[in-house]
Amino acid sequence: MDDHDEHHNEHHDEHRDEHRRSPGAPVRAGIPEHGRVPKYYAVKARLEALLDELGEGGTLPTERDLAARFEVSRETVRQALRDLLILGRLQRRGRGTVVAGPKLEQPLSLVSYTEGVRAQGRVPGRTLIALDRLPAGAALGAQLRIAATDLVWHLERVLLADDERVGLESTYVPVQRFPQLGGEFDPDSSFYGYVRDRLGVRLATAEEKIETVLATPREALLIGTPPALPMLLLHRVSYEPDGRPVERVRSLYRGDRFSFTTRLSTG
Repeated sequence: MDDHDEHHNEHHDEHRDEHRRSPGAPVRAGIPEHGRVPKYYAVKARLEALLDELGEGGTLPTERDLAARFEVSRETVRQALRDLLILGRLQRRGRGTVVAGPKLEQPLSLVSYTEGVRAQGRVPGRTLIALDRLPAGAALGAQLRIAATDLVWHLERVLLADDERVGLESTYVPVQRFPQLGGEFDPDSSFYGYVRDRLGVRLATAEEKIETVLATPREALLIGTPPALPMLLLHRVSYEPDGRPVERVRSLYRGDRFSFTTRLSTG
């Protein structure tokens, strides 16, 4: 099959399947106006149709079999698979590749990770990496409105959804404010639930920033992802009703397994 035929077939499929496309899909599936489609992109579109047929958890054929089916090189197939892995349509499982389930939608609001995951029918969990005390330093001290020499708790945990590792979270809170955290807090539970139910602390507002990053080698190892996988990084400082800071949180989420939602209004 030459490039012209491949483009013709892909262009035909594009119009044939237009009624099935989700409202959030790009116009004409991202095909440029001049109509010349890279081979890997055409293979990706055909792979997506195959994923729909296989369904969640279905095992994908080998790269060799896919290359023979689509009459392209294995490198072309590999590039298309990389795109689908980053998009969250596929997951590596052992030595094979399977169709992934839908992404987790975490609300951008003052709810805990536990509440957000549980609301989608998934089982939240955490694995404790560290719970230690260290000096705040100038930048963190300024955010928490404490002295640079004051101690903070550093709570680092791997985030789980149905036992799948999906993120890494570091929470920093003043030791003076939460002196019993090391002995009272269950690291597998919600920190928000602990401060609300046990200590009567109410979170009222938060400042949050989101950016895309690549995980460090240590972070990628803890989360179990390739270092080249894009991640979503959230920085949050939460406040009580009187404006006093409670926590500084750094949350790293897998870009292939998470999306974030919020509700906007005027005024």
